[in-house]
Amino acid sequence: MAGRNEAMIGKICMVTGATSGIGKVTARALAEQGATVIVVGRDPARSDATVRAIRQQTGNSRVEHMLADLSSMQQVRDLAAQFKREHDRLHVLVNNAGAIFMMRHTSTDGLEMTFALNHLSPFLLTNLLLDVITASAPARIVNVSSVVHVGMRLNLDHLQRRWFDNGYSVYAQSKLMNLLFTYELARRLDGTGVTVNALHPGMVRSHFFTNNWGVLGKVIWRVISLPMISPEQGAQTSIYLASSPEVEGVTGQYFVRCEPVRSSRASYDADAQRRLWQVSAELTGLAYLSDIGTLS
Repeated sequence: MAGRNEAMIGKICMVTGATSGIGKVTARALAEQGATVIVVGRDPARSDATVRAIRQQTGNSRVEHMLADLSSMQQVRDLAAQFKREHDRLHVLVNNAGAIFMMRHTSTDGLEMTFALNHLSPFLLTNLLLDVITASAPARIVNVSSVVHVGMRLNLDHLQRRWFDNGYSVYAQSKLMNLLFTYELARRLDGTGVTVNALHPGMVRSHFFTNNWGVLGKVIWRVISLPMISPEQGAQTSIYLASSPEVEGVTGQYFVRCEPVRSSRASYDADAQRRLWQVSAELTGLAYLSDIGTLS
């Protein structure tokens, strides 16, 4: 765990999916470094408990929580609006929230759940917060992707899961979308002082899979996850990209174990990046207002 970092004193950071796993570890590390940290979770009790624990463990009282079910586009909008009412700067946004759904589910908006939570949610939240992020430059946006994107290709005619699609493949495709979004956003933000990078955290032992198949899913995941790394290990690259001076000014990169590596060939398809952006903007109701991004 990183200790106090003078460069993070006075910085405001938001971490989504921060009540468990690598999100919680990332939030704790940023608080330990001295930053103001907004923990985003959907459960009031867990969010409150997480904040109290981080404050106690780090001695940093500047930790708070904001509530949102990020699969709901309205709740994403409400989260962004609440943040802007309470803060006028955001130096670090870590888009960490995500899940895998082995069976097809739809969100409150009628969108396929994996697509809504893993891609549209960070796309919309980031765009809604871009004005305060750019006003905070130098600032950083960190997107948690995964190595499972390798081998996937984007099917722009079927971005949302069909009933016969495999849940794992749908999840892997959403991780490819995270990279396409990262590279397109980095291009749009060139010259603004805001960096955008993505990462693979490793195969992490967490509660990630346990929303599938009830008790059976929990048992299966407990067995599968035995050889996996801990959330503390898995969070290191997120923490590094969010706070290390070594990556100041580095943008449009994909990191594994705190090192930049090449992502899949499909992730660098500039046409797919632009088309995914356009479709995502239409589905989330964003209007194009400037070259550096979109606002509601």
